[in-house]
Amino acid sequence: MSGHSKWRNIRLRKGKQDAERGKLFTKVAREIIVAAREGGGNPDTNLALRLAVQKGRDASMPADSIKRAIQRGTGEVEGAHYEEVSYEGYGPGGVAVMVSCLTDNKNRTVADLRNVFAKNGGNLGESGCVAWMFDTKGVTTVQKDGVDEDTLMLAALDAGAEDIRIEGDTYEVVARPDDLQNVRQALTDAGIEVVSAEITKLPKSTIKLEGKEAAQVLRLMDQLEDHDDVQQVYANFDIAEEVLEAAAAS
Repeated sequence: MSGHSKWRNIRLRKGKQDAERGKLFTKVAREIIVAAREGGGNPDTNLALRLAVQKGRDASMPADSIKRAIQRGTGEVEGAHYEEVSYEGYGPGGVAVMVSCLTDNKNRTVADLRNVFAKNGGNLGESGCVAWMFDTKGVTTVQKDGVDEDTLMLAALDAGAEDIRIEGDTYEVVARPDDLQNVRQALTDAGIEVVSAEITKLPKSTIKLEGKEAAQVLRLMDQLEDHDDVQQVYANFDIAEEVLEAAAAS
């Protein structure tokens, strides 16, 4: 996986869980609202909603909050109208960055993001400038502890997984987006506990960074992910794990 995936995982471990969980609930609620608005409030017939609801459950989001978000999406409860919008740009060292947002004010969002990029040695680019550097995949994460690798591989590959990667103390099962739910269900049926399952973007290649550029990129990632309108950030940097750990601890 990319250095950005490592950074997200380390960031969540380093004493920021409560703050991160609150932000995550807000972001997942927006995702549920938009999915329900566009495809209806029944997760059985709306794949995007089913994935968003499962993401909320994986994060221990209260059931009432999930229900209320669905009702806001279907119009049963009033609330802000969010739009999906994506931005692309470059970070220090030429790192490719993609930012997925849900916003009720696109002018505010793009101005904020342009400022964040500029302050951290990057810049927003034109639509399509870096999208070709990423593949859209379904990634299921499993803790390594107590999991038999052969059992995992057999269940995952039979369900359509394309690759299984070891990332620190987890397994990352990579599949086509359409196969994500099948892979998750197959692992669950095999008695393997799933930490998360989401559709994401994986870089086709990475850029190795160190020193000042590495520090700038991590600040850029943090500020982007902390923005209320930002749902996901994808980047193709590769930074040594010891540098990521040190940065997260500081």
